[in-house]
Order: sequence, then structure tokens, then C-alpha cells
Amino acid sequence: MNPLIGIWLFFRALRWLAWFSFFGTAFYCMAFRPMTQFGHLRTEFEVALMALGNAALFFGFFELMMRERAGIVRPNVGQLIPPKASAQ
Repeated sequence: MNPLIGIWLFFRALRWLAWFSFFGTAFYCMAFRPMTQFGHLRTEFEVALMALGNAALFFGFFELMMRERAGIVRPNVGQLIPPKASAQ
């Protein structure tokens, strides 16, 4: 396997992990309301939500960059490794 495809798959997995973590943290905050005595969301949850959302976006950008460098086409849903892009 081409190392560029491996790096692309790595960023793809990180992107999905960051999104699942973001939505899991958001669900936890909605369900259990980890608030301060003043009714604000606790700082560690604010930081986690901000960091995970931003990380997911940037991992997505890096995924797109590596897909372009590897020369592969956009994958279909459920397709792990798409075919190489045809030279036009």
C-alpha cells in the first residue's frame, strides 16, 4: 500500500474519532448538565467541545489534502480504499 494512502486513512480515522467524541461530549453535557454554581458549563467541557469540533474540521482538511496528494478519487459511502484517479 502507498504510504500516502496510509496517511490519508489515518487522518480519516482521526476525523471520525474527533466527531464521535464531540457528539458524545455534547450528549453528555445535554444529559447530565455539568454546570457551575452560576449556571455556566464547566470550563473543561467548554474546552473539550471547542477543541474536538475544531480538531475534526482540521483533520478533515488534512484528509482532503492527503487524498489529493495520493491521487485517489472521492470514496463512496462504506468504501475503505477508493481507486486511483484517472489521468485526464
